[in-house]
Amino acid sequence: MTIDRRQFLAAAAASAASLAAQPGFEWGGPVLDIHLHLRPDPEMNFAHITGSGVTVAVLLTRVQDAAKAKALAEAHPGRFVWFASADVSNPANDALLSQAVRDGALGLGEIKNKVDCDGPEMKRMYALAADLNVPIQIHFGDVPQASGNAVFNGGFKRFDKMLKAFPKTKFIAHADTFWANVSADYQYDTAYPSGPIKPGGISDKWLSEYPHLWADMSANSCNNFLNRDPEFTEGFLARHQDKLIFGCDCPCADGRGGGTTNPNPRLHGNCIARETLAAARKMSQPEVFRKIRWENGAKLLGIASPTPVL
Repeated sequence: MTIDRRQFLAAAAASAASLAAQPGFEWGGPVLDIHLHLRPDPEMNFAHITGSGVTVAVLLTRVQDAAKAKALAEAHPGRFVWFASADVSNPANDALLSQAVRDGALGLGEIKNKVDCDGPEMKRMYALAADLNVPIQIHFGDVPQASGNAVFNGGFKRFDKMLKAFPKTKFIAHADTFWANVSADYQYDTAYPSGPIKPGGISDKWLSEYPHLWADMSANSCNNFLNRDPEFTEGFLARHQDKLIFGCDCPCADGRGGGTTNPNPRLHGNCIARETLAAARKMSQPEVFRKIRWENGAKLLGIASPTPVL
């Protein structure tokens, strides 16, 4: 992310003006974004949520930056909550994550490390999340991307064994390997497959079979899924309407696509949050969209519904 102070101030001013002009909730009701990374200048997070029409956002925060997340939440009451993450390869970080939850973190995440999803490091995290009674949000990436990303929490095909072994853990699945595996014919040859979806994929199956698994609808990966086979997607959203939680994982400056580029030509110059919300609204019934944009995440995290801005 390369946004200078001048760009940020302009984006913040535009976003504030947009919010002030809103007669109510832009998306028909409140929106919870479960995937907003804490930015170098925390106020940039506020610019993004006001520009994209998000009501409350979960700040994904490294434990060493917990004070910044708490300060931002205090500066904008009712607009931010936070998750905590750390390097899972160091067992000493378990104590830091536990302290973060005692200090107000509502979950562990985004957990994104170069380990296996069923390795000893992640098993320790699953047990910790269960002990703390908070959800754990996991980045599943089995295929390195063009940008040079490594494999994170690899071995997704075996993840059902973890779902069985940790029935008290609340899992939130995220990223390209999870969304690609909605299709039964995924070949692990690209992070962003295209074309029609073949029913019977393991992600689809596991959402049905395991009540303690939810899906984070953020990033290029979910947006790619939403748009590759709209007819299938409509049924998927209805089928899993109680398990899907909106998120953005968007790097743009203003919640409207400013200040960034995207390797996906369809998303270039656009805000991922706005594009994903628009697609989900178009492909689902109003009561399903209501659950996706607010109710499922708010229920999982214990967040009360706000009143509209008038």
